Amino acid sequence: MTFTSVWNIFTKIVDICFVWVIFYFILKNIKNNVKMVLIFKGVLIIILIKILSNLLNLYTVGLLLEYVLSWGPIALIIIFQPEIRNVLESIGRSQLLGRHKVLTVDEREKLVYEIMGAIEYLKKNRIGALIVLERNMSLQEYIEPANKIYSDITAPLLDAIFFPPNPLHDGGVIIQGDKLTCAGAVFKTSMNPNVNKKLGTRHRAALGVAEETDAIALVVSEETGRISIAVDNHLYYNLTLEEFKLKLLDELKPKTEVFYDADEEEEIDE
Repeated sequence: MTFTSVWNIFTKIVDICFVWVIFYFILKNIKNNVKMVLIFKGVLIIILIKILSNLLNLYTVGLLLEYVLSWGPIALIIIFQPEIRNVLESIGRSQLLGRHKVLTVDEREKLVYEIMGAIEYLKKNRIGALIVLERNMSLQEYIEPANKIYSDITAPLLDAIFFPPNPLHDGGVIIQGDKLTCAGAVFKTSMNPNVNKKLGTRHRAALGVAEETDAIALVVSEETGRISIAVDNHLYYNLTLEEFKLKLLDELKPKTEVFYDADEEEEIDE
């Protein structure tokens, strides 16, 4: 076997691996994005109708679908430009590129303490709120048009932002790491047809950002004072304060924790 034949086999294997990675990435994003699911279903339906029209010799339908298939990709790019941009941007939205700050245990506990202080006050007084915590995927598209703050996070500050006379109380706040980055942020509402019709705009916005990113969205209902968490395409509705706190702590934990060996712990204790 010559070097050329070995090299050709290697390049073919690499080529196939790249194709599978691309397919995996596309399917993963389709699964986590309701709008992408709708696009995917629509394309499948058109293809099936086209196949059926060819089998049944439906000339007019086939001719129309030829135009749809010819110009459809361009139309999809124009109509769904924000969704396609989000998928492409997600390639670079990783912790390795340094956008996401991994909190220490103390920073995480302080963050949760301040948030829970605000949530308890907002719940008790039935003040609506939407707090979004950025994780690995960037929320820059929502931060850019919002009102920049970049401040340490405290319960009184969050309470003041969402207090009704405040002009920023209708929007959401975004937290990056242990800093409050902006207020008055506007999020896209969920397009999921299975969402309960009784849910208000805040809950739909929280679910919308949880569908498109890996962010954690915290919601306080203005009408009932109920507290909820939207994460990973799911809304955990009407939680108790304790359930809310435990869920938040769990979601804020890094995927890999650093543990000391037993011998190292004994040395530290000494």
